[in-house]
Formats: sequence, structure tokens, C-alpha cells
Amino acid sequence: MMNGLSAKEVEHLRQRLRDEHAQLRGEVAGELARTEQGRYLDLAGQVHDRGDEAVADLLEDLEIVALDRHVHRVRLIETALAAIDQGRYGLCRVCGEQIGSARLEAEPAAERCIGCQTTLESGQHAPTL
Repeated sequence: MMNGLSAKEVEHLRQRLRDEHAQLRGEVAGELARTEQGRYLDLAGQVHDRGDEAVADLLEDLEIVALDRHVHRVRLIETALAAIDQGRYGLCRVCGEQIGSARLEAEPAAERCIGCQTTLESGQHAPTL
């Protein structure tokens, strides 16, 4: 048992994290390749009017936001995988209590128990360990 989770549960969650990690890394690589290709096409001499430039800037900003979200998620997953390796997976990083198997099944990369996550989302501050 690791922090209230059976070895079978931990292994199942580890595999889900690894699968999502691989998928996200592929998506990030694809986005970066598309971004680089788009920049090359711009440099190759495509002519844009100001409206086209504004739309292109907006699309680039949206791509950056999506990439940032993917990179953040990859980091969360890597943190969860490291916690499994270190034997501390399933513990809330704020209060130190068990996160709970139902929450981890719904969100394997969860860093906080439901109480601490609710506090964070409500804008209240809780001390971190």
C-alpha cells in the first residue's frame, strides 16, 4: 500500500500518467513543428494585409496558450511520476493528507486533496508544505 493505494492501483495510475505524458509530448512536438513551419512560410514572402496580420497574431497567441497548457500538464505528470518513484504519490502537497483513490482515478496528476484544491480555486490561501 502506498498512501492508501494498493500496488495495483498505483501501477494502473502510473500507466495512465505515462500514456498521457507520451500523448502530450507528441502534441507539443507537433505544435512546435507547425509553428516553425508557419514562421518559415511567413519568411518565404507571403503578403498579408493588416487584418490578416491581426488574425495571424491572434492564432499565434492561441497556439502559445495551448502549448503552455500542454507543457504545464506535462510537468504535473512528471511530478506525479516522480512522486510514485519516491513513494509519496497520493499525498496532498498542501496538507500532507491522502488525496484519495477516487480523486486520483479521476485526475491521476492531482497534487492536492479535494479540500485544498477547493480552497485554492476559491482564492483563499492555504500554507504549502
